Amino acid sequence: MLNILRHIIQEVAGAQDFSEALDIMVKRIANALATQACSIFLLDRYHGEYVLAATQGLNPQGVGKIRIPMTKGLIGLVGEREEPINIDDATKHSHFLRVAEAGEDAYRAFLGTPVIYHRRVLGVLIVQQEEPRRYDESEEAFLVTLATQLAAIIAHAEAVGVLSKLMENSKDKRHDLVYSGVPGSPGIGMGVGVVVYTSYDLDSVPDREPEDIEAEIALLDNAFAAVREDIRLLSERLYPSLPPEERALFDVYQRILDSADLGKEVADNIQAGNWAPGALRESIQTHVRRLESLDNEYMRERAIDIKDLGLRVLAYMQKNSRTMPQYAEKTILIGETVSPTDLAEVPEGCLAGVISSKGSSNSHVAILARAMKVPTVMGVSEAPLHELQDKEIIVDGFYGQVHVSPSQSLRMEFERLIQEEQKLDAELDEIRDLPAVTKDGQRIGLLVNTGLGADISISLAVGAEGVGLYRTEIPFLMRDRFPSGEEQRIIYRQLLASFAPRPVIIRTLDVGGDKPLPYFPIKEDNPFLGWRGIRITLDHPEIFLSQARAMMRASEGLNNMRIMLPMITDVSEVDEALRLLKKAFMEVRDEGCNIEMPQIGVMIEVPSAVYQARVLAKRVDFLSVGSNDLTQYILAVDRNNPRVANLYDTLHPAVLRALIQIVESGHQEGKHISICGELAGDPVAVILLLAIGFDSLSMNASSIGRARWVIRHITKKESAKLLHEVLSMENAVMIRCHMELALERAGLSGLIRMGR
Repeated sequence: MLNILRHIIQEVAGAQDFSEALDIMVKRIANALATQACSIFLLDRYHGEYVLAATQGLNPQGVGKIRIPMTKGLIGLVGEREEPINIDDATKHSHFLRVAEAGEDAYRAFLGTPVIYHRRVLGVLIVQQEEPRRYDESEEAFLVTLATQLAAIIAHAEAVGVLSKLMENSKDKRHDLVYSGVPGSPGIGMGVGVVVYTSYDLDSVPDREPEDIEAEIALLDNAFAAVREDIRLLSERLYPSLPPEERALFDVYQRILDSADLGKEVADNIQAGNWAPGALRESIQTHVRRLESLDNEYMRERAIDIKDLGLRVLAYMQKNSRTMPQYAEKTILIGETVSPTDLAEVPEGCLAGVISSKGSSNSHVAILARAMKVPTVMGVSEAPLHELQDKEIIVDGFYGQVHVSPSQSLRMEFERLIQEEQKLDAELDEIRDLPAVTKDGQRIGLLVNTGLGADISISLAVGAEGVGLYRTEIPFLMRDRFPSGEEQRIIYRQLLASFAPRPVIIRTLDVGGDKPLPYFPIKEDNPFLGWRGIRITLDHPEIFLSQARAMMRASEGLNNMRIMLPMITDVSEVDEALRLLKKAFMEVRDEGCNIEMPQIGVMIEVPSAVYQARVLAKRVDFLSVGSNDLTQYILAVDRNNPRVANLYDTLHPAVLRALIQIVESGHQEGKHISICGELAGDPVAVILLLAIGFDSLSMNASSIGRARWVIRHITKKESAKLLHEVLSMENAVMIRCHMELALERAGLSGLIRMGR
């Protein structure tokens, strides 16, 4: 059997396409087991049906047409139980379902096994025979082993879009095409697909010796000037639909184009003996390679910005700007790497949604889309972009899904959801300036997490009561050197002044792990358990002190700043950090700055800090839970690893009990306790966090309105009752379902979708 198994796998691996691989597998399995029929049914989860994908022994005309509801028949039973079913006479089983077009009337013996990949049922593999008998244990083990191999093949076909095409061609193409990506901007957009293409391939530009160096430099200068003007005009076109602060993203483009930076590099390449297009390619590729090599997702996204600008400069060098697409009245803008300038070029009032096959929620275009309230899905890598032109499309920015050529019933459902969203947004706007107070008078603060200056106006517009977490690493990541103390002071001053007198909690530099600085490389086998956060800055007090002094100087006359220490694992770290902060305070005071000593807090992000929360609270003014990292460390799950990401759930009972212990410990010392991260902005979780006793929640700006809505529609007593109920539950799935049901009963079901 082992040799047969090896030969089947080798033959399948050599198949020309997915369908051929399935055909080979059913034929070889039937021969190996000397059985009369072998079939593969794949799950069409959008319609809840198993589709016959390949067969040896059933009616071949039924391939792609025979569909069995996932709750019906022996096929459905195998998928439901997620284990093999071995029956000597299938026709006598209570779940037997006769499918006339299958041509299986003569078969009695049945052995079926689920095809499972990463805990997801992808299909069912079955063998059948005329005479009644039970397949023996070795045959069953053989089929189960092949099913594990088949699972990887199906999963790959799903990832590259082959499976969706197969489903598209089945049974008169009666189901809707759905592609998944990453939510970039919440909301639902409906319109017509308009694909934007890159007109020039910068990578294909050859090297060439310039005939006239001065002429090439003049060509470069003219091209840069033209693109600068384009960016300026596009930026102005966004006004008044975009707050002025968001136009700062275009200022980033202008800085990149500055002749003292990128332009000078290209000019140097021309002087070294390359014509202008080739010199441009050299510089762009150098920057892109450096950015793409970084582990940090935010910085990798900046490579897209550099590429976009390089292509625009190249277009002017070639004296032929890009061909403008024909925009629809309701345009769903689609591209491999949609840039902010692509977005800005859509006529005012016509942009209904954005789809990008690359990028993430950190992309500039995603940030702009959120500011403009345009539903966006990023990272839709499976979608064949050229086939989406002029197609009717629905963009679901809540769940990160794209529906192509939807059925009338699906279109009506999304139209209903849009109406609900508009109604909810109107109601959220009405309470924007009201406090987050429960119906029985319990108040909780709602703060915002931020790291970009472009987020400031968004945060203020949604009624944030302050900043619960400002990530200082982003200004460090955006440079090719450590920012000076004065550069840092200017950044912090703008933030503090914008929110004054509201409190602003600034976290000291938190790099390492998944946020390495390009100019301060750290190579470790396990960076998440290595040199990161406070460990780095305490080992380099010159970095810590420079940042602390910049923060304190920035707070002069405002006094709304708090300082937070990241990744604390031991009280000795807090003691040393407090010593350095007091030193920085005295130095700044000696310089003549009239400031007060800011409040100091620590982030609770690791299990050791949970158990030492009370002794930590004795030393500082407040505690703040970093729910993302805390969940990751408690569950030992890397949420960015697709193999185990399904195990990551912030509503895990162990996480909830840790949160209770932290709040109790902090309150015993009379200290303010906040929580930031994804958990704080989840409407389902907000009720539980209220019951646990957090004093404030800090979240993304887009979540604040919905969190306020939940809090104002519930009582503290009701939340306490729900917390008591879920603490008796054993897993996160049960807890989440229970809380979603509670929201539905309270008439807040719309928040389940719209809060994600």
